[in-house]
Amino acid sequence: MSTGADRPARSGTLTGYGLVLLSAVCWATGGLMAKWLFTPVGEASANWLVRPLGIAIDPLMLSAARAVVSSALVIAYLALRRRQRLVVPLRQMPFLVVFGVLGLALMHFAYFKTISLTGVATAILLEYLAPVIVLVFSVLLLGERFTLALPGAVALSVTGCALMVGALGGDGLVVSGEGIAWGLASAVFFAGYALMGRYAATRYSPWTLMAYGLTSASVFWMIVLGGPGPLIELLSDARAFAAIVVLSVVSTVVPFGAFLKALQSIEATRASITSTAEPVIAGFAAWFLFDERLGVLQLLGALLVVGAVMLSQVRVPVQPEVPLPPDGLLDDERTSA
Repeated sequence: MSTGADRPARSGTLTGYGLVLLSAVCWATGGLMAKWLFTPVGEASANWLVRPLGIAIDPLMLSAARAVVSSALVIAYLALRRRQRLVVPLRQMPFLVVFGVLGLALMHFAYFKTISLTGVATAILLEYLAPVIVLVFSVLLLGERFTLALPGAVALSVTGCALMVGALGGDGLVVSGEGIAWGLASAVFFAGYALMGRYAATRYSPWTLMAYGLTSASVFWMIVLGGPGPLIELLSDARAFAAIVVLSVVSTVVPFGAFLKALQSIEATRASITSTAEPVIAGFAAWFLFDERLGVLQLLGALLVVGAVMLSQVRVPVQPEVPLPPDGLLDDERTSA
């Protein structure tokens, strides 16, 4: 029988899963919007529901501009409405810088690098190996309670993603050694983002983490690009500026903020498993918007990901074996004897 104390905890857990699903929807929407905005008008887009805009932006420039614009939006909001969220002791700055560079900037960099060397399908599959890393790290080093359901949920989510992107039973997986290395790096950075976010969830508000994380990522990109000149030139174009602002809100500020907020309620392992709903959402939306076909294997992959999300919520711990007493009889057996 559940108690009144159980209900708030259960409600908080459901809210956490809802926030991660919101993140997945936003990340999928951001990818779809980017495809719509930046695909050239031509024969390939003739059957699309809405004609693309065909804005030409390099993926690395897009990632850098998105970080800079997102940082400016978050800091402007906090300066006007929640100024106290910007106050952080100086001794805590190193963690926030590492969180921004490793968890945000390098995750995006490795993901786009993988796309450039292999393909989108490979990049998605490799990045969503992150739940495996998070599970191992959380159980072995962070003391997260191990349950029999967790490894099963991880296996289902990875297999489902592989089916959705065509890595199993399809021709979507394009492999190169360097591409695999960058893809695995993106998984490590995504896992680091989830783990660092879980650690920081009880110490900072999501707004504080986003403000300093995105600012650190912006500085990193300025160094990579050799200064703000390329970004200023890009953002001086009205269409490109409007597109990047929308993408910054939809695919960065809202989903990363929601994911960080969710980590206050659920473990990093379950959050990372639930986030694998992104390719499923993107796959069905692309079928509707961009006339991309969904085969039987992709539908099966979607079901596996949904099953993984449900299985990750099962909380049946591994039961340790109860040692027998020296005479080999349990207490109730001894009594009956």
